[in-house]
Amino acid sequence: MKRFLPLLLLASCAQKPVSEADATAFDQVRSVLETNCVHCHGDNRLSTMPPINDTQAIAKLIGTSWIVPGKPEASRFFQVVTFSDKMPGAMPPSGHAISKKEVQILRDWIKAGAKLPASNVKLSPQGPLPRSI
Repeated sequence: MKRFLPLLLLASCAQKPVSEADATAFDQVRSVLETNCVHCHGDNRLSTMPPINDTQAIAKLIGTSWIVPGKPEASRFFQVVTFSDKMPGAMPPSGHAISKKEVQILRDWIKAGAKLPASNVKLSPQGPLPRSI
């Protein structure tokens, strides 16, 4: 049994197919990420920054301290967007917090298990480049 435990754990972490409702929920998350995050956490990010430029990169954060499925308040990803602008590490570092609606979208997505589309989705920055403070 001990030899099979790693395989069982791996199988339990495998990405399951998502429903149409889950795909729609991720579309909302994608919009929040592309507007507020991908500018800095995309293809040209610093090596110390977690990548969120596609769903494969996001999948690597799920199940770690970054994104704890079912537990938004325990997820670093969620915590940094709820910090006040004056708190070090607040995201985005543009001098303005994301909207309460956007925070709720991220909270709901993580609470529902942080499900991703079955195929990889590339995220692209949308809107103006956030300024750094």
